Amino acid sequence: MFSRGGSMLELRNVNKSFTVGARTLLNSNKLKVADNICLTLDQGMCLGLVGESGSGKSTLGKMVLGLEKPDEGEIWFEGKNLASMSRKERLAVRRKIQTVFQDCYSSLNPRWPIYESIREPLKNFEKLSAREEKRTIQELLISVGLSPDDMSKYPHQFSGGQLQRISIARAIALKPKLIVLDEAVSSLDVLIQHQILKLLEDLKEQYLLSYLFISHDLMAVRSISDQLAVMYKGQIVETISCKKPLSAMQHPVSKQLVASILPSHPRDRGKARITPSFDGTQELLLAANAN
Repeated sequence: MFSRGGSMLELRNVNKSFTVGARTLLNSNKLKVADNICLTLDQGMCLGLVGESGSGKSTLGKMVLGLEKPDEGEIWFEGKNLASMSRKERLAVRRKIQTVFQDCYSSLNPRWPIYESIREPLKNFEKLSAREEKRTIQELLISVGLSPDDMSKYPHQFSGGQLQRISIARAIALKPKLIVLDEAVSSLDVLIQHQILKLLEDLKEQYLLSYLFISHDLMAVRSISDQLAVMYKGQIVETISCKKPLSAMQHPVSKQLVASILPSHPRDRGKARITPSFDGTQELLLAANAN
């Protein structure tokens, strides 16, 4: 799928269902949230997974993280099947796959200073002296655009954008290979979104990170991804390279996502929609005014 490095992550015919409603001996209602999913992500690249709420995106991310197990199919990471790994191998993989959650407020312990939140993965996986931990945390804060002095502060003293930067600092603390970004910018305003996306792009190049970027925001995903995968009712209905314009998307669900993008100015709404071109600029594709 990509060309920068070898295949890092592979999902092979992954299926996952949940039981909904009352479960009896004669009846068990199953909701399929992942239906024969096949995806590949190469090292140093970003795969954007988009779709409406309830399409199964977050469940797919949880299976990659090991928080959920597939009913059928296989998830391979760096050439090894996650399901068949030993306990020691799973522990080694755990440090290589990190995540940034949507809710930056609840993902940090409000009783801990930021120092402790970022220190936690270092304490679990590294053997550093107190001085080395402090220096590492200071460097991490600087790398995400914050001050080393911030490590003594508490979460309530930061804005949402700053908290998400702290979450990103914690995610890169162990120098992982893959970061699962589950709606990582959806709770932020547009200006802060742009800053966080730029930060993620810079860190990807700096640390040669791979991203699985999950979102319902097509524009946010496209701005950082190398490839887009559209998910609908548990299925991947279309994949497309981000080198192509969004107007090249063919599936009806993909077209609905494109049509939902609002023009930058309110006066243009209802008569035009925005589709980013190859170089990232915005082109107005005039359509018939519904009025």
